[in-house]
Amino acid sequence: AIANDVHGKNHHMAGTFGCHVRELELLRSDGSTLVCTPDYNAEWFAATVGGLGLTGLLTRATIALKRIEGPHMDVDTLRFSNLDEFFQLSAASDRDYEYTVAWVDCSARGANLGRGWFMRANHKPALGQQPDPRKRGGPTFPFVTPVSMINPLTLRPLNTLYFRRKFKPRSRDTQHYQPYFYPLDGIKHWNRAYGPNGFLQYQCVVPHADARDAVAELLERIAAAGAGSFLSVLKVFGDVQSPGLMSFPRPGVTLALDFPNRGRETFELLEALDDVVRAAGGAVYPAKDARMSAAAFSEYFPNLERFKTFVDPAFSSNFWRRVTDPHNDGKSKVRK
Repeated sequence: AIANDVHGKNHHMAGTFGCHVRELELLRSDGSTLVCTPDYNAEWFAATVGGLGLTGLLTRATIALKRIEGPHMDVDTLRFSNLDEFFQLSAASDRDYEYTVAWVDCSARGANLGRGWFMRANHKPALGQQPDPRKRGGPTFPFVTPVSMINPLTLRPLNTLYFRRKFKPRSRDTQHYQPYFYPLDGIKHWNRAYGPNGFLQYQCVVPHADARDAVAELLERIAAAGAGSFLSVLKVFGDVQSPGLMSFPRPGVTLALDFPNRGRETFELLEALDDVVRAAGGAVYPAKDARMSAAAFSEYFPNLERFKTFVDPAFSSNFWRRVTDPHNDGKSKVRK
């Protein structure tokens, strides 16, 4: 969580995980130990938060927590018809709701482009003894399908059914935090539906200034390709500054979705999405990446050269070697 400076549905209020780290201890490969805080060894703190696990071994961390009275959420769910309505709902919700996120129909086009469900929530007071959904278990996807169940034939019907799943355009209910924060965990081994080649998750962020047009272009390209997934997530990041040199979250709008791995076709689509993100001055999330090029990584993270001075010489990763290889043009071997 610290190494990727992760974010949640409350980013617009709370910022990233790193905003709540008060102190960390870093063990370097030469045997030295650094205690870092936002004010002491501050540059090492900034390099380690969002530093992809490359500055040394985290041996201890002090983290500020939020006290809540119980595990339940007051959830308000609203259907919206297009991207403009999404942005209106988000702006109207950010002040009064701690958690906001939207599901988007990635197959919709034209006047319906960007339609979906907006889910905003706050913690509820304690309700007394209530059943814990984690103890009930749930359905299990039984086997890896021979081919991906998420394909051009199923994508539009599945998304349309989910968009029409409720007769009323708005509902309010009490939910345990588990299904609200982690909806896919309700089906065990859900990834098996993507078949033997698996999937790639793509998440990007684009600045507020060009967010409307950039997100529309991303969704249009995805829908035109007949690609995407059943779970596509759209969220507005707030203006709380991330403390890390290499943090992905930044003010703007983030879009995340899964793509069945169809080899070259999928990778070419993701490169086309990269073009939109770069043109808008945005970035792709390293924590979910399997194919970005060295040039793209450098463009997304302008503090890269400064960050390199903090990297422990004995620490590396496949990701780091790929995105710092000047010969890497993004043509990943995964395509084959």
